Amino acid sequence: MNVRAVGVMKVPVIDLRATGQNIKNLRVAAGISVRDLQTILGFTNPQAIYKWQNGDCMPSIDNLVILAAVLGVTVDQILVVEGDSSADGDGAFESSVTTGIRVQW
Repeated sequence: MNVRAVGVMKVPVIDLRATGQNIKNLRVAAGISVRDLQTILGFTNPQAIYKWQNGDCMPSIDNLVILAAVLGVTVDQILVVEGDSSADGDGAFESSVTTGIRVQW
């Protein structure tokens, strides 16, 4: 897993492009159109959704939570961390039981 050093702590880095593609794949798999998502989120136009899907930017935390609920997944299942591989088994990161946020120990 790729991490970026911040001071003395290494933190995971979200892969914007892969997360965007993941959002699109999950949306399509759920049978939800961009227009449907626009309506659900209360947006006047779909530009933000296309920016998310293209990896140009990330949804805000509140929109990420709504996306997860609408798509029937967890926030962790939407986000893609650079170099993340569940099969690597290196144990460098552990998931918090209550939040699902990965923290390096």
